[in-house]
Amino acid sequence: MRAAEIRTAGGPPVVADRPVPEPGANEVAVSVTAAPITPLDLLCASGTSYFGLPETPYVPGVQGVGVLTRATPTEPAGTAVWFATTAGMRPGDGSMAEHAVVGPGDLVVLPPGTDHALVAALGLSAVAAWMCLTWKGNLVPGETVLVLGAGGVVGLSAVQLARVAGAGHVVACARSDAALERARRLGADSVVRLAGDDDVERLARRLGDTPVDLVIDPVSGIPAAAALRSLRPGGRLVNLGSAAGDECPVSSAVLRSGSLHIHGYTNNELDTGRRREALLTVVGHAIAGALTVDYERVSLLDAGDAWTRPGRIVLVP
Repeated sequence: MRAAEIRTAGGPPVVADRPVPEPGANEVAVSVTAAPITPLDLLCASGTSYFGLPETPYVPGVQGVGVLTRATPTEPAGTAVWFATTAGMRPGDGSMAEHAVVGPGDLVVLPPGTDHALVAALGLSAVAAWMCLTWKGNLVPGETVLVLGAGGVVGLSAVQLARVAGAGHVVACARSDAALERARRLGADSVVRLAGDDDVERLARRLGDTPVDLVIDPVSGIPAAAALRSLRPGGRLVNLGSAAGDECPVSSAVLRSGSLHIHGYTNNELDTGRRREALLTVVGHAIAGALTVDYERVSLLDAGDAWTRPGRIVLVP
C-alpha cells in the first residue's frame, strides 16, 4: 500500500510503499477514504510537542475516515467509520495511508449519507468547538459568544455551532476580510478584524461595543487578553490553542473585577464515549447543512508537498 512516512522529526512526510497492516488482537482493519492534515499532526511530527520526539519512521494522521475492510462481530465490511489514532503521540501508525488498523473503541460508525471528506475536514476540530461551547463553556441559549480565530476550522466551526446551540449573538474575529465574510455568511452577526499591530487596549476598544458571555479562544496572545476585557461579569473564556502566541498578558484586576472564569480544553480529556457522542452530533449538523468548512482534496501521493500548505487539507487515496 501507499503511505506517508515521517522519517525525521521536523521534516515533511515521504510517500512510500508499505505492507498492508494486519489487525492484531482487538484491532479492526480500515480502508482509508479521507485523512486530514491537522495542526496536531504537524505539532506531533515536529518533535517539539509535550509528547516528545516521535518514534520514526511512522505514518502520521491522528484521525481519518474510511470503511471497514472486513466484517466485525457487529458491523459488515464496507461500513463507513471515523477513527482516531495516537500517531506521533505514541509509537504506531496513523491515518495517512491506504489502510490502517485501529482499536474498536477508536471507531465511530457514521450515518448513511455522510460526506467522508467533509467529516475528515471537520473531525476533531469541530468536536473541540462543540465541547468548548457546550461542555466547558456552558453556553446558555440567548448568550453572546465571541469567537477568536474564526478563519480556522475550529473557529469557523464554533461560529456555526454557537448558532446551532442557541447563541443570541455571535461575534467572529479573524485577520482577513475573506475569513470575516465567510464567517458572516455562515452565521456571525458581527465581525471584528484582528490586525498585526494590535495591542490589548486598541483591540479591546474595538471588541467593547458588544458585552460577551463566552469567548472561544483558539489563539491566546493579545486577542485573548483583549477578549477578557469584553466579558460581562461572570463571563467565561475557553482556551484551546495558541495560534497568536503561547502567552496571554492577563490582568489580575480584569479577572477579579469581573469575577471572570478561564478554562483550558483539549480533546485528549474526552473519554471514547463522550468523543463519540460529540462527533456524531457535529456529523449530524453537517448532514443537515448547518455545519461546513472549506477544504482542499489532495492525493495521498502529494502528501509531502501539501504538508504545510495553508488551509485544511484532506488526503484521499
